[in-house]
Amino acid sequence: MTATQGAPAIIRRYFALAGQPDSADYFALFAEDAVVEDESNEYRGIEAIRQWRRAVPLVSYEITDVEETPAGTVVTATITGDFPGSPFAGLRYRFSDYDDSAIRMLRIAP
Repeated sequence: MTATQGAPAIIRRYFALAGQPDSADYFALFAEDAVVEDESNEYRGIEAIRQWRRAVPLVSYEITDVEETPAGTVVTATITGDFPGSPFAGLRYRFSDYDDSAIRMLRIAP
């Protein structure tokens, strides 16, 4: 995951924690009213994000690119895990509303 070194600290922390089983530290990254869009599904609020997180398989990340855009920070990764089609390359994580204390908007899409 060294490709994330140029990313803001909260995004580096997201990827450090995202490949591990659920933890209070992972959920603490999100604002109470955060929104996660995972492809066509939207999870609004921390409780919905908890349910989403518990329903998806754990994966490992190989970060291939980090780009700062006017719409936010975009991290491209290959994910590997226990799901059909693994490994899946080119998944994009767009962090479009965040600061040092919380992620408020994350969109995940191919």
